[in-house]
Amino acid sequence: MGLGMALFAVLAAVFALVWPDRSAIGSTTERIVVNRYSGLAIEGFDPVAYFTDSRAVRGRPDFEAAEAGTVWRFHNASNRDAFAAHPEVYGPQFGGYDPIDVARGIAYAGNPRFFVVTRQRLYLFGREESRNAFAADPARFLKDATARWPSLQKTLAQ
Repeated sequence: MGLGMALFAVLAAVFALVWPDRSAIGSTTERIVVNRYSGLAIEGFDPVAYFTDSRAVRGRPDFEAAEAGTVWRFHNASNRDAFAAHPEVYGPQFGGYDPIDVARGIAYAGNPRFFVVTRQRLYLFGREESRNAFAADPARFLKDATARWPSLQKTLAQ
């Protein structure tokens, strides 16, 4: 192996160690953000708990439901039943993608720990700064995100 190839291999290895692997957090080729290793929507957090507990709560394997080809976890049976009756209300808007990035035409997976519930809907954000900006003026971002979501959604696998 030549010196150039060896240097390239070393740089590639260093880059792989330093660069964070966001692919485990959420796939950006799905219409709903799903962890590609676990198969769980929004990292296994209970989407109903954002409304009932006003916080991110991990779901339990005992309380799962499948909706739109995705596995969702819930903290209890009553949350699971509420979601099954109204997934359009309790599921994260824009499939769990960050609405600020959706407004820019980019599918960036939201982090279930960074959320806002406004107008009876759940929004997840990739960064804390995005959440804070959105919380200060949701209407500013929702107009563009709502307009761009249909075309962006077409680029995501079903």
